[in-house]
Amino acid sequence: MPIQPIRIFGDPVLRTAAKPVTTFDKELRGLVKDLTDTMLDAPGAGLAAPQLGVSLRVFTYNVGGVVGHLVNPDLELTDEEQDGPEGCLSLPGLRFDTKRAFGVVAKGFNMYGDPVEIEGTEILSRCIQHETDHLDGIIFIDRLDRERRKAAMKAIREADWGGGPAPTVKVSPHSTFGGIG
Repeated sequence: MPIQPIRIFGDPVLRTAAKPVTTFDKELRGLVKDLTDTMLDAPGAGLAAPQLGVSLRVFTYNVGGVVGHLVNPDLELTDEEQDGPEGCLSLPGLRFDTKRAFGVVAKGFNMYGDPVEIEGTEILSRCIQHETDHLDGIIFIDRLDRERRKAAMKAIREADWGGGPAPTVKVSPHSTFGGIG
């Protein structure tokens, strides 16, 4: 089982937009396996390639006992929103209520290059949005309101893995809520 170390908040790869996958080969299938094995071992609900230091648009998920992956995702979000707890394997032990779209339709590819469409609500929707944000160099704390972000930054500074220089907060280039249509 090829478990890989997960990059922790502060690593520049987590703030860099990942490149689209253009070659669907054995190397990509190995990356999907590494992502899946590492996510399940952590355990986590999702894991994006940048969290393993690989700047490619690939993530895995494990929601409701369904394990899957998506390559080069493109999202359509519902107007309805949800607000609930969210954490990240790159910010160990921290969870903060985060606003997300309630539903999502995610289109992309599997590791063989076949088209895939995933439709989900609630936790699956949150997971897909969270992991796609990673592919854009966005971390969930960037989506927090001012008060929650301030609490998150304090918790990061106090964490045994934190304490580095204050990180840059990025604004997502994608709308948080858009219509499915």
